[in-house]
Amino acid sequence: MVNHSSPVGFILLGFSEHPRLEKILFVVVLCSYLLTLLGNTLILLLSTLDPRLHSPMYFFLSNLSFLDLCFTTTCVPQMLVNLWGPTKTISFLGCSVQLFIFMVLGTTECILLTVMAFDRYVAVCQPLHYVTIIHPRLCWQLAAVAWAIGLAQSIVQIPPTLKLPFCAHRQIDDFLCEVPSLIRLSCGDTTFNEIQLAVAGVIFLLVPLSLILVSYGAIARAVLRTNSVKGHRKAFGTCSSHLIVVTLFYSSVIAVYLQPKNPYAQERGKFFGLFYAVGTPTLNPIVYTLRNKEVKRAFWRLLGKDGDSGES
Repeated sequence: MVNHSSPVGFILLGFSEHPRLEKILFVVVLCSYLLTLLGNTLILLLSTLDPRLHSPMYFFLSNLSFLDLCFTTTCVPQMLVNLWGPTKTISFLGCSVQLFIFMVLGTTECILLTVMAFDRYVAVCQPLHYVTIIHPRLCWQLAAVAWAIGLAQSIVQIPPTLKLPFCAHRQIDDFLCEVPSLIRLSCGDTTFNEIQLAVAGVIFLLVPLSLILVSYGAIARAVLRTNSVKGHRKAFGTCSSHLIVVTLFYSSVIAVYLQPKNPYAQERGKFFGLFYAVGTPTLNPIVYTLRNKEVKRAFWRLLGKDGDSGES
């Protein structure tokens, strides 16, 4: 049966078939969310208050931290409610808002990670021209473009998804409202939506990832041309954090949005989706703080201690 009546809520099944797993996941998600709030807020504070971090790299990093804060806050509170108790419903409006914001932020992060790769390319391959190429005005323009593309993609993708004729049982086999899950819930023809999702996957996932790989290919060639061990270490230290974040993000999001249609892949996709929604925003600040001496020094300066002494 297909529900053609006025919009009603949905039931997020999540991991309801594994009640013990839900209790474990509740603790894991709650701890991850608290770490996400702490880590990303700290990076925002350091990037704002410490003059030594007023550079393009940390400007983009602060954008990423703000994005991750919004990303998790959009879905984690609802997820915690569903994991803890028997009530697993979400209103149509709540699902629509979550879907819209989730799409905006996910697309924006794809573009933002590409912009950060371009920044690292210029820093390594064009170091003498870095200040003139990556100037503050360009940074603001690139960040604005990333957010505008995310907004435009959401405006294009979400309305056709919400207009689908959903089956009367209203059960979404996921722990949050996402486009693939709502397409699977439809009892009507979803050909257009599936094509739209596939095209978006190519444009906003595979193309940015290809550009990132090209950037790092050029960086690798430039580094290998030099015989300086110190230069190799500096380039690795500059780029490794971003590479780790890119790997974590794209491996999970591709598993969610470009997975094959079969029950095993769908069940596995839930765990990748959970990592995409909760894990990557938690790990991003950890990766950047643990592997970045400037961020660690800024943290000690914020505490009123000398950065170099606090690091030793």
